[in-house]
This record gives sequence, C-alpha cells and structure tokens, in this order.
Amino acid sequence: MKIVVKVGTSTLAHSTGRFNIRRVENLCKVLSDIKNEGHDLILVSSGAIGLGVGKLNLAGKPEDMATKQAAAAIGQCELMYFYDNQFMRYNHIISQILITSMDFENETSKCNFQNTVNRLLELKVMPVINENDTIVTDEISVGDNDTLGAIVAKTVGADLLIILSDIDGFYTADPRKVPDARIIDTVTEVTPEILELAGSEGTRLGTGGMVTKIHAAEIAMNAGIEMVLANGKEPENIYRILDGEKVGTRFTPCK
Repeated sequence: MKIVVKVGTSTLAHSTGRFNIRRVENLCKVLSDIKNEGHDLILVSSGAIGLGVGKLNLAGKPEDMATKQAAAAIGQCELMYFYDNQFMRYNHIISQILITSMDFENETSKCNFQNTVNRLLELKVMPVINENDTIVTDEISVGDNDTLGAIVAKTVGADLLIILSDIDGFYTADPRKVPDARIIDTVTEVTPEILELAGSEGTRLGTGGMVTKIHAAEIAMNAGIEMVLANGKEPENIYRILDGEKVGTRFTPCK
C-alpha cells in the first residue's frame, strides 16, 4: 500500500516551537515499523517555520515574509537532522523534497516529481516533503500542508492519506467551545454543511485549521483516495487506522 502521512506543527512541536522529542521519536518508530511491513510511505511534514521560531526564541509566528522565510531556513535544517537521526536508528533512509505549487502546475516539473518519488520508493527510501517556505510567496504557495498532502497523494497515486493533527477527528461542532460535540465517523461527501461546520481557526504556530483539512479531503476523495483525520498525539493511531479500526474521521470516496 502507498500511504501519505501528513504531520502538522502542533504534533511535532510544543507551543514554544521546540521539538516534542518524545512524540516525534515515537512517530518515527511507528512509521519505521510500518515500512518494515512493506508499505510505501511518504511523509509530508510541517514544522520548519515553527521550529525556526523556537530556535530563534521569537514570541510567535512572524508576520513579515522575510522573517518567515528565515525561520523556515533555520527550522528545516533542524527538522531534517532530527528525522535523519531517528529513522537511521531503524535502518531507514530518508530524502528531502521541497516544492511549491508551480511544481505541480508545470507538467515537466510534475513529471520529474513523480519520477523522483517513484524511484525513491523503489530504492526503499522515504521521501519527506515540505513546501519550500524559504522561497515561497503567496503567488506560488500551496498555502498549507494539509492541501499539500492531498496534492501529493493525488499526484503519486496513493492508496491512503492520513492527516495527523491536534484534534481527534471532524466534529459536529468545535469541541473547544461545545463540550457535547461528537466526532463524525465517516464522511462520504463534502457538502456545504460540512464546510460550514469546519470553521477557520488554526494553531498559534501552524497555518492550517479544519477548513484546510476538509479541502484536503475533497481533493483526495475526488481522486478516489481515502483520507483519515486523526490525533497525532498518539502515533500508534496509524496502526489502528491500517487495521481498519474506528479512529478519527474517515473521508471515503463514493465508489
């Protein structure tokens, strides 16, 4: 099975912007074990800007583009260094791919991306993909890594997209405001009502929110790819998802 796992900043880092070491170590262990089962894995990882903010001891995510890009340049180094060390513990090689929306819009670049990813998977290497925040502008930005994860899944013909976030799934209302909100187990169509439920807020260091996750689900479902939204605080949820257990929310395309 070809699986794309997208992990958000809120899963990777504490609110300070520093690595959540215990959680990321566990995530890398689980992903390595899943690779050992024979699955092809592609990791779409946020975190560069957030980790850069932490390393620079900034009060929060910068507003100006130049500082965002500087933070991304610093944080991306730390992100890949940590991933490389962790996956090598389990004898897995990783690779880095940084892209922008133009790489998907240009047919030559898109084809090169597909060929590179496919060859890396043939070589049993796990691609780690992030938007190229060091050069990206609004004009060439995918915008968020939920959408990027869905576009990657569609482009490489994945069987499953897993989005790990700081929430247990897609709720009937915002659980932070409505205590009796319940998780919707399965979504088979992104309706206007679903979009209305999604809201718009993201985290302090991240760029996403529920709206971006619903948009990602729509891209994946339209491509015939199932997407699961689950809590990244427990990386073992990935095992449960692959075993077909009820975890988070499954966005299942109509056959």
